[in-house]
Amino acid sequence: MQERLGKEFPAFLCSYDLPARRGLRINTLKISPEEFCRRAPFPLGETIGSDPAFRYVEGERLGADVWHNAGLFYLQEPSAAAVAQEIGECRGLRVLDLCAAPGGKATYIAAKMAGEGFLVANEIIPARAKVLSQNVERMGIGSCAVTCASPEKLAEIFPSYFDLVLVDAPCSGEGMFKKEPNALTEWSEENVLMCARRQRTILGAAKRMLAGGGRLIYSTCTFAEEEDEWQISEFLKENPDFFLVRERKLYPHEFCGEGHFFAVLNRGEGERPRGRAFPIRKDRAAEKAFFEFSESFFGKPQKGEITTLPDGRMFLVPENAPDLSAVHVVRLGVELGEWDGKHFRPAHALAMSLGTEAQRKVTLSREEATKYLRGEELSAELPDGWCVVCAEEFPLGLGKCSNGRVKNHLPKGLREIH
Repeated sequence: MQERLGKEFPAFLCSYDLPARRGLRINTLKISPEEFCRRAPFPLGETIGSDPAFRYVEGERLGADVWHNAGLFYLQEPSAAAVAQEIGECRGLRVLDLCAAPGGKATYIAAKMAGEGFLVANEIIPARAKVLSQNVERMGIGSCAVTCASPEKLAEIFPSYFDLVLVDAPCSGEGMFKKEPNALTEWSEENVLMCARRQRTILGAAKRMLAGGGRLIYSTCTFAEEEDEWQISEFLKENPDFFLVRERKLYPHEFCGEGHFFAVLNRGEGERPRGRAFPIRKDRAAEKAFFEFSESFFGKPQKGEITTLPDGRMFLVPENAPDLSAVHVVRLGVELGEWDGKHFRPAHALAMSLGTEAQRKVTLSREEATKYLRGEELSAELPDGWCVVCAEEFPLGLGKCSNGRVKNHLPKGLREIH
């Protein structure tokens, strides 16, 4: 770094003596930036770029905030948020986030798409795919599938299919040294070269999935040229149908974040096959049970194509969902609930996907909502049955009313431990 940065190296080195820079991005699927800023229950710092992203005050424990649990914002390191803003217009497109966990850029893309088009958010490591799925659920995203597959496997299924492919590649993590101390202790020149080889393989799969005229965005949170500029240079030499639109390195002494690299590439015109639609698996008894539930829960029947898996889980399938039967799908669209052959039980994801649609709901203050997030029961004057529990008007999860009490049905893994 000293050789590369020259006179700027002391400033770069001094940046590591400063506290880690933190940021958040407003989830525009649930609240407008104007409304969020007007009502935010904590102080916001300066904006990051042109989109609704902000730095926030060091010491604020926002991961436990009620609004975070309601999916109104996503905690995202400022330089990662700045890279996400390079994604540009994506409404109505077929989009793939190939290395998506934990979901910062994927949930940003989904918000930009605003329900138009379809997003496949993929993660090869099952535990990380689960975290990705939870974040997609919390943010109330419907037009999305979370998959757990290798890039090579996806490339077999989706040749020349996507209009936009994001490769936020696994890397040596030099931009994570302050956020994750293990990134510093695990760093080595050998690891940089290993990451570079893996990135070439991932890019090779990504290009096979990009349709003619499509856009490829490559990013890392490292400064190693072997993983950044050299990676893109070699890719362009081997793929003359791609051309570089722009690339940039965000250094921590120049930008209010911990560091990132990105490159935006376009592909020349070419093939764009239609692909097959997601195969719907019908279960008439399950659908009848759901529609009966929805009439009392929502006050009207819900519309949309429903698929019922062999294990009884029911999903509202997005209109543009492709055939994913050859890969492991962690989440598809909105999970409605589960049918056991006799009864329908609504899913947490159904509550998180709602705006103000539910008729049966319990509205809590922020203080009361904190108790709900701890798993406590509530009191409410509602007829017996399922309801949505809201912090102000924003859904947090489900409850079940009985004799003036609301039993807490927030999944145990999501409850705040104090």
